[in-house]
Amino acid sequence: METLSFKPQRQSTSAPGSRLLGRCRSISGRWRRRQKYTTLQQCRCQSQQDSSMERARHHPDEADSRLSRSTGIFHPSIWRDFFLGYSNPDNSFQQLQAWMDRADKLKGEVAQMIVASSTTGDLHGRLLLVDVLERLCLDHLFEEEINAELAQIEAADVRDCDLGTVALWFYLLFTRRHLEMILPFVEGLLAREIQSTLEIPLPRRVRIYESKYYISTYEKDATLHDKVLQLAKLNSDIMQLHHQQELSILTRWWEDIKMESMIPFARDRIVECFLWILGVYFEPCHSRARIILTMIIAIVTLLDDIYDSYGSPEECDILTNCIERWDPKAAYDLPECMRIALGKILDSYEAIENMLHQEEKHRILYLRYFTEDLVRSFNMEVKMLQEGYIPESVEEHLKVSLRTGGCPILSCASFVGMHDIATTDFFNWVSSVPKMVQALSIILRLVDDLQSYELHEGAQCLD
Repeated sequence: METLSFKPQRQSTSAPGSRLLGRCRSISGRWRRRQKYTTLQQCRCQSQQDSSMERARHHPDEADSRLSRSTGIFHPSIWRDFFLGYSNPDNSFQQLQAWMDRADKLKGEVAQMIVASSTTGDLHGRLLLVDVLERLCLDHLFEEEINAELAQIEAADVRDCDLGTVALWFYLLFTRRHLEMILPFVEGLLAREIQSTLEIPLPRRVRIYESKYYISTYEKDATLHDKVLQLAKLNSDIMQLHHQQELSILTRWWEDIKMESMIPFARDRIVECFLWILGVYFEPCHSRARIILTMIIAIVTLLDDIYDSYGSPEECDILTNCIERWDPKAAYDLPECMRIALGKILDSYEAIENMLHQEEKHRILYLRYFTEDLVRSFNMEVKMLQEGYIPESVEEHLKVSLRTGGCPILSCASFVGMHDIATTDFFNWVSSVPKMVQALSIILRLVDDLQSYELHEGAQCLD
């Protein structure tokens, strides 16, 4: 497996502090975030000078004081256990069964509509129907029919078609500049769609959210198909119930990690993580994959917070060793909250493995490898902070921060819960850290660093 190698250099004791500060201003916000916890780190280091980890293990009050100093760094969750006890009034077996039966009937009728449209000479109508199905998040119900339709449309001659058909054909050629130019000259439904596209381009939206918006738009469309609209509304309600059930499962799992009682310093963002994963895949057939990927991104966030805002350098070393060995017994010298968190993380990986069929269990090996690489990178950053070392350049900084950004492990985790489509070739491909993953890692890291820098500068202005 190709990984980015990085060996931090020790900072010379003769280097002037101004040089460190000057370089710090040119490097990422992630280092600024770590500096945010400098006071906490100094308190822990002082505590370790006064007593050994053996004393901390036998004095729970001391560990509690550390937790209290780390509490309040992040805004508390606005959701808490809402989805754990939430009961949708429509979530009854009879209601759901009625919806499913009605949806099945409509699916058959819409499928016939797609097939029938392919025999007509109305290219614009065929293109419009496919576009509508995609924007209403119905395309996953008609993959075979749409693929067959697109295969025919691809060979069509558009040279004699009207401008509207050609424009729809070259849908991706509508750049922001062209949309801004024509916006003052249009009105009504078209103006509303253009304005929405300018605010957030369609490829950047969460499709399941976009479909909700587009249903209200499609209702006013003169070319609407009533059965398509009915199916879109039913499908939206069914998927919403499905996603609520998944959130209930994930909330119960997250509460079991005892975020509030044992590790209050960590971010409680399970609902936000799930929303992010809905942008990866929203279809009901990917329920297992969605749950697993949400669990992994939540675990990555938890580990990030442990290394960032709680663990001392010595404790981070021990935690890294435990995860590399996948052995909770080696965590004897860790504080209670870190031992519990480690145990829950290892239990979660075992639960993920149990979700997989026998022929899929090899996937967990890839996931573990990326997890080990992640915690080693987290630990490397902790050591760099402890030594006062700041990278000489952005390139040097990215050698380690691209891995701690989590993109490589999440790329792997996105395949773990998928079904037959996730072959061994997929995992070998993502394990090679291809250029696509590297490029995405750079984008996410630099965007995060810029936001952290802006927040830091804003806080200084307020001070």
